[in-house]
Amino acid sequence: MLGSLRVCATLARAKMQSFFTKENGEVNIVAIVVLCGIAILLAVFFRKEIEKVLASLFGTIQTSANNAIKEG
Repeated sequence: MLGSLRVCATLARAKMQSFFTKENGEVNIVAIVVLCGIAILLAVFFRKEIEKVLASLFGTIQTSANNAIKEG
């Protein structure tokens, strides 16, 4: 009985160690960091254009909301 418990404990320990030492996901993390960096650089590069688009969009929304209130 004690021998089988030791075998189970050894197998469980080996599986846990294998689980914590695998590095299958490291490439995905690097890819995510690179994509975030590219997105930030694009946002910085096109900052003025993004501001213009957002200002136009919010202006249109404000105008539509004011028209809806006046008609309502």
